[in-house]
Amino acid sequence: MKKNIILVLIAVLLLVGCKQRGNGNTKRLNPTEIKKQLEHVNRLLVVKDKEQIEAYIEKQQLEGMQENKAGLFYLVWGEPTGDYVETNNIVILNYKVSLLDGTECYNTKKGSPKEFLVGHGGVESGLEMAVLLMKEGQKGKFILPPHLAHGLIGDNNRIPPLAILVFDIELLAVIKN
Repeated sequence: MKKNIILVLIAVLLLVGCKQRGNGNTKRLNPTEIKKQLEHVNRLLVVKDKEQIEAYIEKQQLEGMQENKAGLFYLVWGEPTGDYVETNNIVILNYKVSLLDGTECYNTKKGSPKEFLVGHGGVESGLEMAVLLMKEGQKGKFILPPHLAHGLIGDNNRIPPLAILVFDIELLAVIKN
């Protein structure tokens, strides 16, 4: 299914780059038309991703999972030992990243915890959104659609193109910066 969507995207991009014929005249697509076509394809992808995520939530019986305005699905639990994460905090966490089919992509428990400065990039935008919903000491499950994860290209390693990712997070520490 994802391969078909990638082929559709490629076809749209090829159409954008090609000349369009009309009434015997040759003309280029204008930027507004290109934008409309890409937005349409993007809307289709977002709807399809949301359907897959909702089916996963139902199958896994993840009651209480919520969705934010950006499309991040989340469920946070556990007794906090500290404050909410804020931009410019350094967070230290353990996480497991999986695909919807259960394929494990990354797991910090097989190495060392992940540490990053919140709000300064360098990680998936969905991961930053996720930790901002947590307090130190809490755990959470987060489902990131492709636009909040690795998008059209994946990570060129373990995460394929257009992958929906499931993050299981344990927030170990929040350091005020």
